[in-house]
Amino acid sequence: MSPFRGPTVRQRRLAAELRRLREQNGFTGDEVAARLNWSTAKVSRIENARTSTKIRDVELLTRLYQIDPVHRTELLTLAHDAAAKGWWAEYRELPGGYTQFIAMEDEASRIVQWETYLVPGLLQTEEYARQVMSGTRLYDTVPPRELERRIEVRLRRQQLLSRTAKPVRYTLLLDESVLHRLVGDRSVMRAQLHHLLAVGDLPHVTLRVIELAVPHPIMEGSFQLMEYDPVGDIVFPDVVYTEALTDNQITDEKVAFMYRLAFEGMSEVALGPAETRALVAASADRW
Repeated sequence: MSPFRGPTVRQRRLAAELRRLREQNGFTGDEVAARLNWSTAKVSRIENARTSTKIRDVELLTRLYQIDPVHRTELLTLAHDAAAKGWWAEYRELPGGYTQFIAMEDEASRIVQWETYLVPGLLQTEEYARQVMSGTRLYDTVPPRELERRIEVRLRRQQLLSRTAKPVRYTLLLDESVLHRLVGDRSVMRAQLHHLLAVGDLPHVTLRVIELAVPHPIMEGSFQLMEYDPVGDIVFPDVVYTEALTDNQITDEKVAFMYRLAFEGMSEVALGPAETRALVAASADRW
């Protein structure tokens, strides 16, 4: 994986709001720096999320901008959250791009995903994931211990679907070929499809299949679009994650909108949730 390094969603939200508040109050970056005895470069780094913002610095900025108490509390809470390390920090061996993706995925309020070849990682069983990841040995030297760690990370990612506090709202469009493509052996496939059925019954999960017999409106590769609820008045744009053999990308807001349109277009020809459940159940029985 090629690294995609950068700030987390929380850091970007905080940076964007601090920049907006400065502009709203009519300050230039130089004026803020002069008033707080900072360098202009420090103001720029904070507003572009190129550095971790200290709680004390946020407090000083909210006083300078005369922020109301409610909004000030929101900003300070966001600053505290942005400074906290996620569970993925335990896995120091992970590429920077993958940890960045995990952080953005973990903070998403809604995820919509289109998958063409495999059951996506958020819905994989442990054995299905092991079979998928073992394939990386064809083009990458992966020690057995590291392979197990990658599987562990994949399973931990799935906790965002089962957490009691605000589980992510997840919608998956799945190409029907995934139901017929053998991964591992028949028992692995049968267990995986039964797992799809179980997760698909969760109230915040929607599973839909595009049948092979249906003309496909958009021949687009797999992608995952992540949305974020606002924190008070602080918003963050949608982002899209795409993954290839040697390259991963997180897109900007304009490109994300194009993927949203593509997803909506494909949704128009997909089976409904009830029909999808029946199709997956029948496929599981065949395995």
